[in-house]
Amino acid sequence: MSPTQRLVSLDAFRGFIMLLMASSGFGLVQMAKAHPESSLWQHVAYQVSHVEWIGCALWDLIQPAFMFMVGVAVPLSLMRRQESGQGFFLRLFHALWRSVILVLLGVLLSTRTTDTQTNWLFTNVLAQIGLGYVFLFVLASLGWEYCAAAVILILVGDWYWFFQHPLPAPDADLTAWGATAADVIPGRFAAWSKHLNAAADFDRWLLNLFPRAQAFVANPGGYTTMNFVPALATMLMGAIAGEKLLRSSKTHGQKAAGLLIAGIVCLLIGTILGIVAVPIVKRIWTPSWVMFSGGWVLMMLSVFYWLVEVAGQRKLVFPLVVVGMNSIFIYLMHSLTFGWLRDTLKVHVGAPFFSGPWGPVWEHCGALAILWLLCWWLYQQRAFLKI
Repeated sequence: MSPTQRLVSLDAFRGFIMLLMASSGFGLVQMAKAHPESSLWQHVAYQVSHVEWIGCALWDLIQPAFMFMVGVAVPLSLMRRQESGQGFFLRLFHALWRSVILVLLGVLLSTRTTDTQTNWLFTNVLAQIGLGYVFLFVLASLGWEYCAAAVILILVGDWYWFFQHPLPAPDADLTAWGATAADVIPGRFAAWSKHLNAAADFDRWLLNLFPRAQAFVANPGGYTTMNFVPALATMLMGAIAGEKLLRSSKTHGQKAAGLLIAGIVCLLIGTILGIVAVPIVKRIWTPSWVMFSGGWVLMMLSVFYWLVEVAGQRKLVFPLVVVGMNSIFIYLMHSLTFGWLRDTLKVHVGAPFFSGPWGPVWEHCGALAILWLLCWWLYQQRAFLKI
């Protein structure tokens, strides 16, 4: 693979994931609420919503897919920068700078207009990538073997950190931790209960070091800052795929098959771990979640790789590539303007159009179409937001 050649299949896969994210569920959750008697609508709503704690839906795979692709891109980026003559320390400075910007953007997006001061939270996906990016850069620079060793150490260490963490007494008032009795996982998986785990306790110390309007107790969704450590394992898996497979001299067909086989193996490992060792929980990025979600992401990437690089269907995926090449832009625009776009559409198109039974779908798809058109216009101008 030439150092200057873009991997179109990766752009297409990234675009697919970002369009899923930017759709905000296509309004299908609202449709399901309007049809509570329909099992089909409830199943659809489940797939475009985040699982409450244990388990996985399609929507839960968006973040690991995005983070995995960050990892895939790093070896390819390193190859291009090395070919252009950049030394290690210049590349390291770029990685540090990118980390700082990503973390600050994550904090920016976590701070709402109703907040009276900066809301220092680091659970946003951009902040999570930023916290782990320098480690990703260093390990990817050393080679895929170091990345693989780091994945194993991270998963084992994360499991032990949670496992050895003391739990509240059986008669304790769980409200002090922001939890309820329903949040407690019975049996051997209790150490991974919502709000009552090692990472949640760490946040009760860390986040209260920052100025806050009131003391931090718990993130309502159970997300934690220290998710970035096992999430780093997800990015490292992407780096391994980029270095070991996509940069190899294998044929495109062999690479697609390799991605598929690796995905199946990771999925099986994650499933077994989820049964015997640690629950599959995306919100605290458990080791089983790393492997389980990584398996699904590898298999999805194999489909896009085959479709583009083997079958040659570049025109078919062009609408996705337009978005994938400006993933940071559409992420920020969706986070900052999606609600405003929906409201503005009602003004210009007319509220009655959005008041029918399919109104929520038209709202979300209309706003998504505007975001896509902005990405398409930027693509035509060869303007890409990069950090």
